[in-house]
Amino acid sequence: MTTVHADRTGRPDRTGYPVPRPDEAHWPGLATPPRAPFRARVAEAVFRHAVAPLPIRVVLPDGAVLGSGGKSAPVMRLVRPSAVFARLGADAKIGFGEGYLTGDWTTGAGTDLADLLSAFAARVARLVHPALQRLRRVVERTQPAHEENTKENSRGNISRHYDLSNELFEHFLDETMTYSSAWFEPGDDLSTAQLRKIDGILDLARGRSGMRVLEIGSGWGGLAIRAARERGAHVTTLTLSSAQQKLARERVAAAGLGDLVDVRLQDYRDVTGRFDAVVSVEMIEAVGERFWPTYFRSLDTLLAPGGRVGLQSITMPHDRMLATRRSYGWIHKYVFPGGIIPSLRAIEDNLVAHSGLSIVERRELGPHYAQTLALWRERFLANWSRLEGAFDETFRRMWEFYLAYCEAGFRVGYLGVSQLGLARRPTW
Repeated sequence: MTTVHADRTGRPDRTGYPVPRPDEAHWPGLATPPRAPFRARVAEAVFRHAVAPLPIRVVLPDGAVLGSGGKSAPVMRLVRPSAVFARLGADAKIGFGEGYLTGDWTTGAGTDLADLLSAFAARVARLVHPALQRLRRVVERTQPAHEENTKENSRGNISRHYDLSNELFEHFLDETMTYSSAWFEPGDDLSTAQLRKIDGILDLARGRSGMRVLEIGSGWGGLAIRAARERGAHVTTLTLSSAQQKLARERVAAAGLGDLVDVRLQDYRDVTGRFDAVVSVEMIEAVGERFWPTYFRSLDTLLAPGGRVGLQSITMPHDRMLATRRSYGWIHKYVFPGGIIPSLRAIEDNLVAHSGLSIVERRELGPHYAQTLALWRERFLANWSRLEGAFDETFRRMWEFYLAYCEAGFRVGYLGVSQLGLARRPTW
């Protein structure tokens, strides 16, 4: 395993909480809070107003408590309040998460991070006064040009996440190596729930023996293996991650399915031919709004007459998508560069405008994703000792925050996930 970040965990501060010291070489600019006193004072005032009605307890070093939560409420402990407010003042969407990475704030003893973040997520649209929200376009960062998902940039964006190391993902995913929402029924373990999800997408695409199936977004080959082994399909599956392609090919070979599965390092925009079914599981989030028309045209062009598409997509409310689609947040900077989550309306509008396809079946799995993420975070933290030689403490806090942050969004319904069956609209 390749070392990604050298460990430089700092000593506990006077509160007894560990204070990570990000390595400047690997985390440039993170260790030192921004210097903008006026913006920090404004951020502090906004933060105090925003948390006042929340069912949490925000504890300051002097023992003062903000928020409306009782003794059993989730606790957010401000270890270095001035640094927290400086980061929020510089960029609230990025600074809040960065404060957790650096240990400027942490959770209280006994508080689950996702419980705390859920309190914020449930009121995210109302945390900031509407008058201040109108200033969003002035103060918020926008997506850097080099992260826009052109053909030239997409591979780099994907590599930054999926090429971290296959071992990282192996230590929190289940044995199917499936990195998307599962579909749980009572008594399911994670692997069983993931196979049910895969079968659900293949059912929507009407995948069966002898069919030519195109998968846009391979992951580590779990769906392709299932489609070939259980349904006898011939699968062409695409990824832009060299690490994913390597392990997916190894898994396909180990399953004895090399004659049925072709794992390609290829952009969906470069595929030619026709396929009886097309499947794409949580890949659309990495397409980028500018390229949604291209993506849906590709689905239509690559689908043979009479074929079906099985599409799984994370979604968000349309009004929130419109409000945030130009902004650059913590997830973009640290986890998924170039990403944007569509709304169901945006999917429907793009299907109408740029394809002959329409949604004919729909299944909602939002609460299932919250459960999936909780299990991933549990497994990640339980297996951290096997990873800490390759990743540092700042990375651990980053990955924990990412999983808890997403779990909170699905818990409160700010985020959803849909399995969609697409078919061509009648021409009469």
